[in-house]
Amino acid sequence: MINKIKSILDEFRSNNRQNKEAIKEVLLQLSELNKVNQEILWAHIYHDSVRGKKFLDNHSYNIGRWAGNYTFFYVLNRILGEYKPKNILELGLGESTKFISAYLDNLLINATHTVVEHDKNWIDFFNSNFILTERTIIVHCLLKQTIIESNITNCYDGFKEIINDDYDFLVIDGPFGSDRYSRYDVVSIVKNYTNNKSFIILFDDTDRQGEDDTVNDIIKILINNKVEHHIKTYSGNKKVTLICSENNKMYISL
Repeated sequence: MINKIKSILDEFRSNNRQNKEAIKEVLLQLSELNKVNQEILWAHIYHDSVRGKKFLDNHSYNIGRWAGNYTFFYVLNRILGEYKPKNILELGLGESTKFISAYLDNLLINATHTVVEHDKNWIDFFNSNFILTERTIIVHCLLKQTIIESNITNCYDGFKEIINDDYDFLVIDGPFGSDRYSRYDVVSIVKNYTNNKSFIILFDDTDRQGEDDTVNDIIKILINNKVEHHIKTYSGNKKVTLICSENNKMYISL
C-alpha cells in the first residue's frame, strides 16, 4: 500500500513538473508574440511620424535586426525633428547614421554629427555605398577590452582622448554588446554633466543585461552629481531607453 501511494505521489510530481514547464513555454511564447505585436504597432506609428518628410524617402533604411528597431527610429525621428540637437555623437555606424545625415542635410544646417566605429572594413564599405553630409564625420577607433566591476567589456580604444563632452544628443548603438556593462564608453561623458547641461541620450538594446547595467550606472552618476534628469524605456521587439535633462522632459512622453 505504501509503495502504491509513493508511486501515485511520484506520478503526480512528474505531471506537475511537466505542467509547470508547459505553462512556462506558453508564457514565453505569449511574451514573444506581444513583442511582435508591439513592434508592428511601432512600425505604424513610425511611418505616420515620417509622412511628408520627402528627404527621408531618398534613402532606404534597413530597420530591425542588428540595426535599431521601429521603436528606436520613431524616437530618433521625433528628437531630430523637434529637439534639433546641435552636436550629435553616435556610437556605432549604421542605418541611424544615414537617417541622421539626411536630417542634417535638410533641417539641421548648423549641427555636427560625429560617428565612432571600430570596423575599418565596414567604414570603407559604408562610404562606398552611401553619401553622407559633410557635417557627418566618421572616427575610426579600434576595439579593446577593459574590466568594469570585474567583468570584461568591449570599448573603443582612445575614446576619452578623441571624444569631448560637448554633445547635446548621444545615440548609443555600439560597439558590439558585452554580457555586462555593455557600451560603457558613454559613462566617461556623463561624468562631466552638470545640472545646467542640456542633453538627450538614446540607448539601444536596453532589454539586454549589459546595456541595462550601463544605463543604471548612468543614472547613479546623474544622481550623485545632482543632475536633474528623466528616464523612459520604449518597448517593441526590443527596448530603447531615453535619458534626458530636466529641460527635455517632454521627450519621455513621445
